[in-house]
Amino acid sequence: MWPTLSLVVLFVAAMAALPWLLRRLQGKGGAGGMLGKMRGGQGLQPRVLGAVGVGPQQRVVTVEVGEGAQGVRLVLGVTAQHIQCLHVLPREAGADAGPAAGGFSDAMAQVEAQSRRQAASSFSEPGNV
Repeated sequence: MWPTLSLVVLFVAAMAALPWLLRRLQGKGGAGGMLGKMRGGQGLQPRVLGAVGVGPQQRVVTVEVGEGAQGVRLVLGVTAQHIQCLHVLPREAGADAGPAAGGFSDAMAQVEAQSRRQAASSFSEPGNV
């Protein structure tokens, strides 16, 4: 009876320790933890610079990947089903990489303002009834 009970206790203890062990190996950042470094990864985490909702479950997100001169900014289309890279922007050398830097947000605001002007002009033209 004691050998069976000790095996059950050992099994329950191993199951309880498994989530802790996985978190410990992965680190708090996921692929940037010990497992990412063991696989030869550099441990670099992408950083979200901005996001714009374009529909109920669709977003355009700008992320920065890499450090220094190798860093790039990706403009991604994100839906509930998949993520698609829309554009790759080289990182400006002297620019601050924060959301306050503008860039994408300013460009989206300009495009939105231009589309509003075009929509307003199409309604005001005679013959567009």
